[in-house]
Amino acid sequence: MLSQKRHNMQLFYHPEVTHLTKQFVFEKEESRHIAKVLRKKEGDRLHLTNGKGYFFTVELLSSMPKQCVAEVLTAEKQSPLPYSLHLVVAPTKLNDRYEWFLEKATEIGVSEITPILCDNSERKVIKAERYEKIILGAMKQSLKAHLPILNPMISFKEFISSEKFGTTPTFIAHCNDVEKQSLKLLKPTSNQITILIGPEGDFSEKEIEMALQKMAKPISLGKSRLRTETAAIVACHSIAYNYGQ
Repeated sequence: MLSQKRHNMQLFYHPEVTHLTKQFVFEKEESRHIAKVLRKKEGDRLHLTNGKGYFFTVELLSSMPKQCVAEVLTAEKQSPLPYSLHLVVAPTKLNDRYEWFLEKATEIGVSEITPILCDNSERKVIKAERYEKIILGAMKQSLKAHLPILNPMISFKEFISSEKFGTTPTFIAHCNDVEKQSLKLLKPTSNQITILIGPEGDFSEKEIEMALQKMAKPISLGKSRLRTETAAIVACHSIAYNYGQ
């Protein structure tokens, strides 16, 4: 649980700062926000993460809208999640629903996200740069020090044919009426999990069969029929709960 002091803090981001950094320059967008919007001055202290597991306390040496310079005062390493969750989720027809999923999954706890193009996908183009900004904003807002990885969109066939597929316990959520394991009752056997969530029209029969042949296990997310983005959040929360987060 966050201390009250940390709970109230505003978090900034700089990917290149490490525990060995002495001084650094904020990027232009962050500099403008610090100097123009927040009106921070020389000598003010800020909190920062590099998205790689560290929180920093820094002091402004100069506060210019185009270039804020700061000195690192302290570095604190945050423990990673006790699990590594890779959510492989088909983009939704309405883009804002997928953006909502990205934000909430980051807040709850996810390590890696892969948008996947399926037989029944209606959205075939994504705005990766915008997605990355949403994930970054959610990390900062929820005061996390680990930035989830957003992979490029890939087709279902390419994904399950990759060497990486099946190297961790892998589960597929689909609507077919077959025997499935309940994800909320899943007992952790590994700290690495991959979960596949299909588009509004669900995975095709061919895709489900391909995944099962590759040893993916079918899972149930409950009795209700869920939207893609809701299913992904239920899966994310179930794993977090199962691992005591």
